Amino acid sequence: MKRMLLMVTDFFFATQSSIAGSGKLLRSALGPMLFKAKDSKLTSRLVKVMGQIKNLDSVSVRGERNVAVGMANATASPMLEGFDFNARATMGSVLNAIVTVDALTGAISISSFDPLQQLRSAEGATHFSLQAGFLKLDFATEVYELTQSVETVYPLVPGAIAPVLTPTAVPTATGTGFHVILIEFFQEVNGVKYLLNNGAFNVLNLVKIS
Repeated sequence: MKRMLLMVTDFFFATQSSIAGSGKLLRSALGPMLFKAKDSKLTSRLVKVMGQIKNLDSVSVRGERNVAVGMANATASPMLEGFDFNARATMGSVLNAIVTVDALTGAISISSFDPLQQLRSAEGATHFSLQAGFLKLDFATEVYELTQSVETVYPLVPGAIAPVLTPTAVPTATGTGFHVILIEFFQEVNGVKYLLNNGAFNVLNLVKIS
């Protein structure tokens, strides 16, 4: 009985370790952008989703189901698409505009919108920036590559804009494609732009998986 309990315990911790490792891998891969927009419960939120994706693995034997195989399931992408890495500032609550993705180039386009009318900016903000990220990540080999567009800064003034954010290159790594958008807010004082409240209002959203 004791040995069986140990086996069950080992199985549980091995499974949890695999799920947590997949979440950590995604966080590490998005490191340069994730550093600017995340919340204190991100790890646990991501582990929950990764656990759901792992359960989609219907090929591996019990105890060896993994996220890499689960991602191949057609229902895996909808579980992650729209994921906000900073729950304090979600995409839906900040930007009221249509966002589209070119899965081949990684370009993210935002339909024409007026920032003063369709962007819920942080109090005191005078500027905001937009940046796209194109990540290729292989959960099986743990190899990844992230390319980013140039960070474009806009003043919070009246007038419509229609940004197109194109990464500088298409990742050459294999694996799943993750397309993310980063929105940051700044306050300009004497010509210097300061990030507001250490990024508490910044958005990092997983727009599409390809």
